[in-house]
Order: sequence, then C-alpha cells, then structure tokens
Amino acid sequence: MKHSIKITLFLVGLFLVTQLFGLTTVNKYIQPKETISPTGNITIEIEHPVTVLGEPPRVENKSSSYIYIMLGVLLGTGLLFLFIKFNIQKIWKYWFLLSVFVTLAVAFGVYMNPYLAVGAAVALGWWKVYRPNVWVHNLTEIFIYTGIAIIFISILNLLSAFILLLLISVYDMIAVWKSKHMITLAKFQTEAKVFAGLFIPYKRMGRKKGEEKIILPKKVLVKPTRAAHTMPLPPSEKMKNAILGGGDIAFPLLFASAAMERLIEVNHLGKAAALGFSGIIAITSAIALLILLLKAREDTFYPAMPFITVGCFAGYWIVWLLL
Repeated sequence: MKHSIKITLFLVGLFLVTQLFGLTTVNKYIQPKETISPTGNITIEIEHPVTVLGEPPRVENKSSSYIYIMLGVLLGTGLLFLFIKFNIQKIWKYWFLLSVFVTLAVAFGVYMNPYLAVGAAVALGWWKVYRPNVWVHNLTEIFIYTGIAIIFISILNLLSAFILLLLISVYDMIAVWKSKHMITLAKFQTEAKVFAGLFIPYKRMGRKKGEEKIILPKKVLVKPTRAAHTMPLPPSEKMKNAILGGGDIAFPLLFASAAMERLIEVNHLGKAAALGFSGIIAITSAIALLILLLKAREDTFYPAMPFITVGCFAGYWIVWLLL
C-alpha cells in the first residue's frame, strides 16, 4: 500500500469530490437546444455560453481536437523543463498564478456575477500561491479542474475524449517508467511549493501505518534552534506527501463531461439524468484510483492515468449497458 488507508481514502475522496462537483458545474453551464424538423425528428445540440473569459474556443472538427490538447500538454511540459533547467521558480509561480486565476474565475462564473467571480479568483489565487496551506490548496484544486473542463468541453466530443485518454495514458507510462521526467516535474513543483494537483503532506507520528497526521507545510518542524531547519526528522516522524497530478484529475473529468453531453444529444436524456449516469464514470474512475493506491508500493512512483482510464471506460460501459 502506497499510503495508509486513512490517507488513501482522503486522497481518493478528494478526487471523487472534484469529479462530481466538476460534472455538476459543467451540467449547470451547458445549454441543450432542441430543434424539431418538419418531419418530426428531434435534434438536440449543446450550446456553450460565454464565460468570464468571453466566447469559448471553437474547432471545425471536434473529433480531432485531441491533437491540439496533446500539443498543449507537450508545450507546457517543455516550458516547465526550461524553468527547471534555469531554476527560475518565480516565473513558474507567475505562470501558475495566471492559470489558477483563469480557471477559478471560469468556474466561479457559473455560479455568481462575473465581477464577483474575478474578485474571488484573484483573492484565492494569491492565497494559494503566496500563502499556501494544504486546505486552501486542495479546495481551490476542486474549482481549478472544473474551470478547465468548462474551457475545453466546447471543443470535445466523446470520440476525441476517448482518444485523448488513450494517448495521455501512454504518455504517462513513458514519462514515469521510461524517461522519468514526470517524476522530475513533480519534485520541482513540490519543492517550489506550487503543485498542480492534489497534495496532502503528512507526518508519520509512529512507526506503523495509520499513525499519521495531516499537517500544514509550514508546521513540519519546530524551531528550538537556529539550525533546526537543517536537522532531519526522527524516523518515527517521517515527512511524506500524498500527491495526485493535475492531469490525473482533469482528463477523466473531460471524458465524463463529453460522455454527459453525448447522453443529452444522442440518447436525448434530460440534464439531470445525464448528470446521474455520467456520475457513474466518476465513481468507477475513483475506484480504479483506489485499487492502484492499495496495490502500489510505498515510495514508488506510478502512472495513474492508465488505471484511471480503465476506470473511465468501465464506467461508460456500465452506462451503455444500462441504456
């Protein structure tokens, strides 16, 4: 087991909450438009209203939109490696702050006045980056991936989301097991205290698993002497991190959101029913993540996306059977 059952359940619970809240918000955001032809055929199209940022992105062929997203992932990875190479954490923080602000504002804009959404995004974004603690970090992560889903759902359909999951899974396996650059990126973000994903720092209070305490990063060490920060923790108080990368959260949410739109457009389900069925995908992806964490070895990095992808596909297969 990679972490104790308590930490594992907490991490998987946060993942599931993010998926379900994201789906609920996307469901509230999208607007089905029903058209009846002269012959009586009913056609339903999903409209994507203006967000805080303005018009959502458009593409001519949604089935090939996975290409643009994969290019964006590779470009972002390349830029992050430049930050690592030249050790410029400050620019990474500015870039991260901008992305946090944009995604929070988009997510908040579904529920509140645009000006209030922008104000809340600025305040929480600054708090997250410059006064971080574990609770604010993970709370904002829930909204960040919701904002990402709202931004990209307008260019996705189920086919492109399906291909995207497969490509990301292969990329994740290569990045963790072969090139290992994903491990380098995770360590850089952790050291910079600006991590894209769920992050639960905890301190082993005893020698047995289950004797942990979730803590704020700034409260890891006391400071009885000037040199206290250079002293290692005792073996019984080992500092550890339970993390889940941002892509492991965003891509299953995009797939479930695309599946929800298809249930409305093709199966002609109402928004509430489509939300309920797509929630099955969120649950099965969380179960897949739970199995991975229970079977994984401690202090070993694993690519989570292949396992989460299997969970997503299993969930959609269950939905297909039910319908």
